[in-house]
Amino acid sequence: MTSIDVHALTKDYGRTRAVDGLTFSVRPGRVTGFLGPNGAGKSSTMRLVLGLDRPTAGTATIGGRPYTSLPDPLRRVGALLDARAAHGSRTARDHLLALATSNGVASRRVEAVLEEAGLADVGRHRIKTFSLGMRQRLGIAAALLGEPDVVMLDEPSNGLDPEGIIWIRELMRSMARDGRTVLVSSHLMNETASFADHLIVLGRGRLLADLPMQDFLDSRSRPAVRLRTSEAARLRDVLIRRGYEPEQSEDGRWIVEGATAGEIGATAAAEGIPLLELSDIRPSLEEAYLDLTTNAVQFAATLSSSTRKEV
Repeated sequence: MTSIDVHALTKDYGRTRAVDGLTFSVRPGRVTGFLGPNGAGKSSTMRLVLGLDRPTAGTATIGGRPYTSLPDPLRRVGALLDARAAHGSRTARDHLLALATSNGVASRRVEAVLEEAGLADVGRHRIKTFSLGMRQRLGIAAALLGEPDVVMLDEPSNGLDPEGIIWIRELMRSMARDGRTVLVSSHLMNETASFADHLIVLGRGRLLADLPMQDFLDSRSRPAVRLRTSEAARLRDVLIRRGYEPEQSEDGRWIVEGATAGEIGATAAAEGIPLLELSDIRPSLEEAYLDLTTNAVQFAATLSSSTRKEV
């Protein structure tokens, strides 16, 4: 099994502790979202896993071995940490060919990943002429070059247009279905919700959550139901007798906290009360994430009183 295993990982930069005793595993066959506020330690952790920094304490291994001891590392691990790292004076094709040659990867893979990343038509263009989105695509192509079992991507959607975002989303899902280990750091909550199966959340260098996506959402909220009925008064009385506290919203719908659609539907059916609309209210990933990380934000902006009046 090829997994990323972090144990008691700690990293100090002078007097600043960027990573504080982290322990978690990233497993194959799923896309793991890596979340946290600015300064939470996500990038530092990824650098430690990739051997770009040395830990102050603890370990980070891939398939049970430190990255620096892996034979043919590009074939084992593909990573995108900084799309601007490629030399601007090289062409995209030459950049990938240099990586392939130095890592014992067949040159035919260069054309394959250029095609897969949508860069086949600009492969002979210099990288300095690329937009941010094109550089992102090139960085992802480089990560895929060795057909690795482990893929680590830091903000892969940054700069991509809508077509590119759909492409990277489907690519990550496809890699997970193939049994690869996929770790993706992102600040885009809605986008993360569209592809992640599992979440690891950091705050101030510490582990805040390590849960499947749905378990994470459920852990940060109570069940609730939204409904409409033509017999509101009767349904309200029935629900109150059963211990619920229904509240009517401005649009005429009713909100029932602490209930599921199945429970309310069964109650209404037993009483012969028609329902015109019935649905569970599920929290968004953004809401659940903000609820968890409220006290773990290192850099938080505040609104002035004049700004609040305008919102």
